[in-house]
Order: sequence, then structure tokens, then C-alpha cells
Amino acid sequence: MSVKRYLTFATGLLECLGFAGAVFGWASLVFVLKEDGYFSSLCVNTTGVNATHTLDCSRQDEQFSLIFTIASFMNNFMTMPNGFLFDRYGTTMARLFGIFLYTMGTLMVAFSSSAIPNLLFPALCSLAMGGIFLLITNMQVGNLFGSRRSTIITLYNGAFDSSSALFLIIKLVHESGVSLRAAFLFLSACSVIHVLRTFFLLPRKFIPYPLPDRYTYGINCSKSEALSSGVSANDNAQPAIEETPLNKDAEVKQEKSFRECLLSRFFAFHLLWLSVMQLRHYLFIGTLNPMLLRLTGGEASLVSQYINAFAVTQLCGVLCAPWNGLIMDRLKGKPRAAGETEQEADLRASVLSLFLTALQCVLFSLCASTPYLPLQYLTFILQVLNRSFLYGGNAAFISLAFPSCHFGKLYGMVMGLSAVFSLLQYPCFALVKDGLNGDPLYVNVGLTLLSLLAFIHPVSVYLHCRRTSRNKAVTAST
Repeated sequence: MSVKRYLTFATGLLECLGFAGAVFGWASLVFVLKEDGYFSSLCVNTTGVNATHTLDCSRQDEQFSLIFTIASFMNNFMTMPNGFLFDRYGTTMARLFGIFLYTMGTLMVAFSSSAIPNLLFPALCSLAMGGIFLLITNMQVGNLFGSRRSTIITLYNGAFDSSSALFLIIKLVHESGVSLRAAFLFLSACSVIHVLRTFFLLPRKFIPYPLPDRYTYGINCSKSEALSSGVSANDNAQPAIEETPLNKDAEVKQEKSFRECLLSRFFAFHLLWLSVMQLRHYLFIGTLNPMLLRLTGGEASLVSQYINAFAVTQLCGVLCAPWNGLIMDRLKGKPRAAGETEQEADLRASVLSLFLTALQCVLFSLCASTPYLPLQYLTFILQVLNRSFLYGGNAAFISLAFPSCHFGKLYGMVMGLSAVFSLLQYPCFALVKDGLNGDPLYVNVGLTLLSLLAFIHPVSVYLHCRRTSRNKAVTAST
């Protein structure tokens, strides 16, 4: 059984690393699409200095930018209905729908061409939504590993970030002579692996937490468990198989309802924590090129050097993300106070993680706001570290602070609502471009101050843990 669990973990990691967040490697794919002539009809000849003729492809770039903007928004916003679907119908149905979307996306890219480039709009949206299904259904694998649960959840989120390398690989093989169609047809064929993994290495419904004794999962769970546990013919015994949520009915009555979770202080402050830091990251990425152009005096080779450095650091997300989970799991492993429940221990362990993530964001924002070019290498490092902590910590906290039966819905709600908040980047872009003559300094300073609001969340959780501990001590003494 332990071999099966480790195989489930390893294949889930490869799935997230190789497929789930591929849409965020869009910058690499754009080079291929331009070479293949997508939206080339939007390029026009213009007369430049000294009557020289140049090709203006700004409208082509705007079209590519629009595709990614819509896809990245859908990636976050559609997590909300995706989470509801997962909680309502379980792992198998959610994954089959997600695999269908992902396969349709890869097929639409494969059969798109310079003659029908608009297929890229639904294709990238389908890839984004399908990838989120793969991530959501894989994060529950952490429940199989008890004390390492947070580490695995954050590791999967880091792998999701690093999967942007997939489009970089497609760019490299395209330069070697492999067509875009062949590359994406191969990705479509890989969906067979996702389907097989769905039936053989994942549960039909959910992986419960805490994990029941003798818990098994997979396509032959019922038979193997019935034989090994010696269930009698009258079925009075209830083996701890995947459908163990027979226990779940009794527990759910004592759990908070979804509405109570949604209206709780924890959810509100967690949404604020995620939203302000996510906005800070989106604006940094959106203004990176203009900022580097200003700091380098328009020297193209130097701008390219810093852009390459930024792209390389983005691939390190899978290495940075587990640190957050290790911090949480290590603190959780400390001896519990008298009467402290497992959830209270989990919350206590999350305080340092939430605080460090907010602190990283403020330091990253300060570096990004400082108009000193060499400092931007440190900015890139802090950015990828903070982004890994942010998204891994987001999923880990939701899994620790709220009932597991609401994980998909709450994860979807917090990602969807934060996506709406992230639309504030557009007024910020407009202010930098039109009101501040391209200088983002004042907007960066404002966002740095806004990032300080993220500290409210860890302080709130800390005060809750201390108050709970104090109340239990008073109760025990009386």
C-alpha cells in the first residue's frame, strides 16, 4: 500500500510539473506562433526616421496579450465553479471533465493555423481551466501522508508554477524542426495517461483527512478490502475503504457549513492576504519591461539579459514551494499542549508561514520600487520565492483551517474573488502609462503600503490560537 501511495504522489507531481500550469509559459509559445505567422495580417508597414520602412506589429502583440489576459483571468476565476464541481461530484468526474477540457485545448492549438488564429482564444482558456482541475484533484494526495501533508500541497503548487517550462520545451523542439501541430498532438495523446491515473491511482470520491485505518483507493478497492478485512456476508462490518465517508455523514453534522466558513473571519482575512499580494505580483510582471527600459536607458541587450534572468528564476518555483510546507509540518510536529486538537495544532503551525509570506512580499515590493538596476536580481529571487509561498500557503491554509468537504468550494471561491480584485491592475497600468509618464514609482510605493494589510491575517490567526489555548487552560483549572 505504501508503494501505491508513493506512486500516486510521484505521478501527481509529474502531472502538475509537466501539464497543469503550462499556460503561464505563454511568452515562449508566442515566439513559435509569430514564426508560424499567427495574426501576421495585423502587421503594417510604416515609415520611420529617414524615410525608412519598418514593420509595425503592435496590433499583433496586442492580440497575443489579449489571449493571455483572458486565459490567466479564467485560470483564477473559473477555479470557483471548478471547486464546486469537485466537491459535488468527486475526483473521478472532476478529473474526466478537466482532462476533456485540457485535451480540447491542445487539439484546438494543434489544428489552429495562421488562417484561423482565433482558435487560440478558446484553446488557451481550455488549457487553463483543465490545468486547474489537475491541480485541485492532486492536492488531496497530501492527505495520504499525514505529517507531510502541507509539504506535499505546497510542492504540488510549486510544480504548477514551474510547469510553464512546457511551452519553453515546445519552443526548443520547434527550432529543431518539430511542428507546432505535432507537439500539441503529442500532448493530446498524453491525456490517456491522465485517464489511467484517474482510475488506478486516485479515489472515486475524495481522500479523507485524517486518514482512516486500512484506507485504500483505486479501481479495485472494494474487492481487495472486502477480502483482506474478512467482511461477513451480512455486511454489518464497514471496512475503511474509499467510501469510508460512511463515517463522514456522522462527522459532517459537526462540521461547519459552507456558509459559515465563507462568512468567517478566517476566510475574509485570508482573501485579503491573498488578494493584495497577488495584485502586487501581477502589476510587477505587467510593468517589468517598461521598468527595465527606464533603468537601462533603453539598452536592448541589457533588457534582454534581465528578462532572461527573470524567466530562469520562474522555473525554480518547484524548489521554493516545499520550504513553506516544511515550516508548517515541522511546527505542527511539536508536542501539543494539553487538550489541543489536531486542527488547533495545524492553525498554530500556519502562523509563521502566513507571516513569512507577507514579510517576503513587502521586501520584494521594496526592492521592486527601488530604481537601482543590479538590485533587480534580488527582486526576481524574492518574487519567485514569495509567489511559491503565496500559492502553496494559500492551498495549505484552506485545507488546515476548514473542513475537507468544503476544500474545493473554498479554494475556488478565494481564487475567483481574488481574480476579481486583481482587475485593479488595469487602472494601475493606466495610471502609470498616462498619469505618471510611464514611471511606476508612486504606484509601487502605494502597493507596498497596501501589502502591509497582509499582516492582518497571521496576527488574527495567532490571536485566535492564543485565545483558544487560554480558554482551555481556564476550563481545565476549574
